[in-house]
Order: sequence, then C-alpha cells, then structure tokens
Amino acid sequence: MLLIFRPFRVGHFIEAAGTQGVVKEIRIFMTVLTTPDNKRVIVPNSKLTGDNITNFSAEQTRRVDLTVGVSYDADLKKTTEVIEDVLTADDLVLDDPAPTVAVSELADSSVNFVVRPWTKTENYWDVYFRVTQKIKERLDAEGIEIPFPQRDVHLSQDT
Repeated sequence: MLLIFRPFRVGHFIEAAGTQGVVKEIRIFMTVLTTPDNKRVIVPNSKLTGDNITNFSAEQTRRVDLTVGVSYDADLKKTTEVIEDVLTADDLVLDDPAPTVAVSELADSSVNFVVRPWTKTENYWDVYFRVTQKIKERLDAEGIEIPFPQRDVHLSQDT
C-alpha cells in the first residue's frame, strides 16, 4: 500500500508509528528511518499503514509556531511592532502567507503572544531558532521584559 499510495518518499521527514525521522528506505515489509539524533529505526509497514502518518516534508511551506511571553507591564502594541519587525527583517520568513502576531493568553506570569511566520519547509529549523533568538534580543534591547514564573509566599507564625 505504501508503494502504491506513496504518502511519503525517501528523504521526507515523517512521524509515524510513534517515531519521527527521515525516510532512508522503503522496502516491501519495512521502512527505515533515521531519527534526528541519528538512530536507525526499522518500522514494519503494517504499523505504518494502520496508523496516522504526518509528513513534514510533503508541502513546500510550513508554519513555525512560537509562543513569546512578556510582562503584564509591557506595552502590547510596541511588543507586537518589535516582533513584526523581527519577522520582516528575516529573509527566510515569507510575506505570503503573512505572519501572525497576536495576544493569545493572559497566563499566570506573562501575557503570551503567538508568533506564526511561514517559511519554506527546508528552512523551518533555521527560522525557528533564528527568530526565537532575534525576538529575545530585540525585546531586551527595547526594555520589554520576558518574565519568569513567580510566586509570593506568605509565612505566618502561630503564637
């Protein structure tokens, strides 16, 4: 069935049967994957045909999903502009579809933004790591605090 329907090809990065990896070989009874940490995994094709397959390489573009938390004291409009500037300046981030930058959650210690730029599939990890670092650097430069979880502890003493 895999050879007929071809849900993936050699060289594609997939997740199937509880494993993620690059497809190295597709044989009649098994498929050979290499995991990101360079382990060789041999998956019986019966497991692949009976389970979901996520093919990360099938499409030409991919969306990078990031969450950025800022302090409740932060200027949300300025924060949005800073993040959008970082995305616009990165030549691997696509203009179409346009990136999304929006407040997504009022969390315990931060106001969380979703940051969702699109890129070519082969540039996914470069954009993921580079944009994360650039956002941190720019927020620091602009004085926008990225908080860490905090908890107030009140001690009382019995008399």
